[in-house]
Amino acid sequence: MSNFRFNPNDKQNGKVVYNAGIVNGIVALAVEEVEGTTLVSGKRRGISLFLEKDGIYADVSVIVRYGYNVPELAYRIQQSVKQNVETMTRYRVAKVDVHIQDVVFPAAPLPSPEPEDEESDSAEA
Repeated sequence: MSNFRFNPNDKQNGKVVYNAGIVNGIVALAVEEVEGTTLVSGKRRGISLFLEKDGIYADVSVIVRYGYNVPELAYRIQQSVKQNVETMTRYRVAKVDVHIQDVVFPAAPLPSPEPEDEESDSAEA
């Protein structure tokens, strides 16, 4: 597990070091805030982070529920990740790439059984 270092200026006597898992968790929470999306399940939960000199680059893979506007969801994910990471860690987010891995359709309702016509049963007796 790597660490992300934050040293805003040389006047400070110390530095802040974030474990990559902390930033990964912040990104996961930011994606979960957006209604209609779910992170891809797996070991890394569909999140890849890269720390470069100009900021953090994030790749986020999500599953979208049917009925939501995909470009709007992607934009909301980008804004949520950027705002949460920059607010909580003071890192600059350079880029957030959103990968739509799947669209989940609602389960089709099972047809209800036809109610038996009780009047025809009583008329026969």
